[in-house]
Amino acid sequence: MLRLLFLLTCALALLASSVASAAIVEHSFYVQNLTVRRLCSEQVVTAVNGSMPGPTLRVREGDTLIVHVFNKSPYNLSIHWHGVFQLLSAWADGPSMVTQCPIPPGGKYTYKFELLQQEGTLWWHAHVSFLRATVYGALIIRPRSGHPYPFPKPHREVPILLGEWWNANVVDVENQAEAIGAPPNISDAYTINGLPGDLYKCSQNRMYKLKVQKGKTYLLRIINAALNNQLFFKIANHNMTVVAVDAGYTVPYVTDVVVTGPGQTVDVLLAADQEVGSYFMAANAYASAGPAPPAFPTPPPFDNTTTRGIVVYEGAPTSATPIMPLLPAFTDNPTAHKFFTSITGLAGGPHWVPVPRQIDEHMFVTVGLGISICPTCLNGTRPSASMNNFSFERPSSLSMLQAFFFNVSGIYTPDFPDTPPVKFDYTNVINAVNPSLLITPKSTSVKVLKYNATVEMVLQNTALLGVENHPIHLHGFNFHVLAQGFGNYDPVNDPKKFNLINPLSRNTINVPVGGWGVIRFTANNPGVWFFHCHLDAHLPFGLATAFVVENGPTPESTLPPPPVDLPQC
Repeated sequence: MLRLLFLLTCALALLASSVASAAIVEHSFYVQNLTVRRLCSEQVVTAVNGSMPGPTLRVREGDTLIVHVFNKSPYNLSIHWHGVFQLLSAWADGPSMVTQCPIPPGGKYTYKFELLQQEGTLWWHAHVSFLRATVYGALIIRPRSGHPYPFPKPHREVPILLGEWWNANVVDVENQAEAIGAPPNISDAYTINGLPGDLYKCSQNRMYKLKVQKGKTYLLRIINAALNNQLFFKIANHNMTVVAVDAGYTVPYVTDVVVTGPGQTVDVLLAADQEVGSYFMAANAYASAGPAPPAFPTPPPFDNTTTRGIVVYEGAPTSATPIMPLLPAFTDNPTAHKFFTSITGLAGGPHWVPVPRQIDEHMFVTVGLGISICPTCLNGTRPSASMNNFSFERPSSLSMLQAFFFNVSGIYTPDFPDTPPVKFDYTNVINAVNPSLLITPKSTSVKVLKYNATVEMVLQNTALLGVENHPIHLHGFNFHVLAQGFGNYDPVNDPKKFNLINPLSRNTINVPVGGWGVIRFTANNPGVWFFHCHLDAHLPFGLATAFVVENGPTPESTLPPPPVDLPQC
């Protein structure tokens, strides 16, 4: 009896400690026009609280985050909390017309959710049109009080947000592309923490500077907030040690280059162990698209400029010329593939989830480009993109999550296929302009999953209109990346390559250029969860679908009603 009382006392003390360590963190976002000067000209942008990037939100695992969003901009708006699990809080996830109708100009909405079972670097951004080019910021989840990092405590933590800049209104850029049926204009610059750096015109004094002390170690929380470009990132003469990706801890991995797709985060330890001086940090494009198909005169254009900041050691002479890192070639697929496939998960570390072994749903999903009929466009067609030849189209009258909760028909159809409708030699360039494969019909088609079902999905890139590395993001869950490779997936031999012991766990996978990736996750969170390419040039073209996860058998596995202030269409 005494032992039972002792155990009960310990359990209550542990529960009290857990509750006491959780806090309510509250912020207000005022989204409105802001005039900024970049690259020799002034531009009116949409920004949060008068800054770009917007405010960094800092919480601890277990905290409740409340953000009041006041839309004082001229555009419809929603905010997505990229990578947050949103356990039983799908109403706060944010993708427009998927989990909510957008917040209209002059409207407001309060996002409220708990940060549970994850810690590390995530971020937030607008989830309507190209607005996330300027409406974004870091979301940092630290361990609960008294819980250490699974690596040596750094001297300082530093968010590094990599972005893109247009000398234009980004909403106009997107609207123009849709009107004429063409890809959007490429960006004019990349940025580090909102600043382009001295390689651009009129930007000599618009460069991010990180001051360090020799002998100290810094945790850089790197976020790729670019719209349409994967990026290489280096710091001259310094190695970095990867310790987390997408708010999931990893086995430490030493590298001199970080590769990130839009939406991905990478936490690295930077040891200030070089001679006292100044060293450039720099980022430029990883342009994965292969050579143009024979029917096209040139490969797709991309922003081939370089942004850079500077790491300055305490005591460094101001007259010293900083050292510039040698960045990989734009098309260095081997370097990118090595980075993406060399990092493994920290099995047994904080919040580690073992790989599920029982599989309920097997899916084979092609991801790639195509065309759709557009009578008003220049050539009668427009670029399109699809998964399993279904090109996603958002509803307009009601969000998909409202349709799910209130059982409203006609908003989406539960017929997303587990396999492509036509099997072909997916990565053979001979099919790049095969007219029988290029047309992608529009639909709002979803995959319905039972609560707690385990899904294994092969994501297969296609050569239609050219091969390309696609960063694919899943809302509401992390998944294990079991394997990646080039060419067509081999269902006989490639499963032998699966890492079922300590695979990387993340929310955004880079499907290799002309290749495949295999992911696995458990659908243990009811709601509607967007699954899409995080290249914004491709998302409007339909490279997306959604998972509808049904309610479970208990109140703890059932989606609660929507907030009273949920925006209406």
